[in-house]
Amino acid sequence: MPDAVRTWRAGSREIVLDHPILMGILNVTPDSFSDGGKFFSPGAAIDHAARMIADGAEIIDVGGESTRPGAEPVSVEEEIGRVLPVVRMLHERWPSVAVSIDTTKAAVAEAALKAGAAIINDVSAMRLDAAMPLAAGRSGCGVILMHSRGNVSDMATYEHAVYSDVTREVISELGSQLLVADEAGVDRKSIVLDPGFGFAKRSEHSAQLLRDLRRFATLDAPVMVGVSRKRFVREASHSLAPDDSDAATAAVNVMALERGAMIFRVHNVRLNRRALDVAWSMLTTMAQMKEKMAQV
Repeated sequence: MPDAVRTWRAGSREIVLDHPILMGILNVTPDSFSDGGKFFSPGAAIDHAARMIADGAEIIDVGGESTRPGAEPVSVEEEIGRVLPVVRMLHERWPSVAVSIDTTKAAVAEAALKAGAAIINDVSAMRLDAAMPLAAGRSGCGVILMHSRGNVSDMATYEHAVYSDVTREVISELGSQLLVADEAGVDRKSIVLDPGFGFAKRSEHSAQLLRDLRRFATLDAPVMVGVSRKRFVREASHSLAPDDSDAATAAVNVMALERGAMIFRVHNVRLNRRALDVAWSMLTTMAQMKEKMAQV
């Protein structure tokens, strides 16, 4: 667990990371790997968001383009058409809940920010659109830089999953994107880092990143993990169906919490909320006991 409480700045919001923060996944796409098509209509999306918020989600992450292997690219206009009504309704109905826009396109991000989003979640860490760093810097929004390699259609494959030391290389590549963000005027206190579990990484790479998660502290930014229903989690739990791996997801998230992660992007909010709250309570109690013993 972290040594000190951090604050994540997201526009006019300050998200205090004094407990595990859950980001609920809301895919408004017809082809996402886990729940494609279920929440494609704005009405279905808002109903699902309501359930996730009731279950303890403090951020809702809206995505309008799938990153599953072989997914067809989506135009800016189509992606905006998918996400904007949902972002707007979320912001109007739950103004206290932060809305994140999951996109690699600056034009989509800017439209969502104007509609009420507070965070840009870029799975390319701002590699794929040169305008994204400037858009983030101008807005003052929160930013999630996720490590990946390749483009949207192949970043979830093994095509670019070649490493000599995956942890060292992921930290180095995210560090380079932090410098890009700095040059564009993005406030460091607005940035969260995501190691990109399962993106251009084999199962053994994701396992090593989980083992080494504390090493990301060298980048001096809060860490988010997105392991929900990922292939390496399903393999560990011997589950073929994505929605049959939620308990396994919670187990991995608890391990990540103990290693310093504070933000968790999940499909099943209720299960992860319970598991992480119990783990956080125990970790806090153990830390307090250790401090008392040191004073004796």
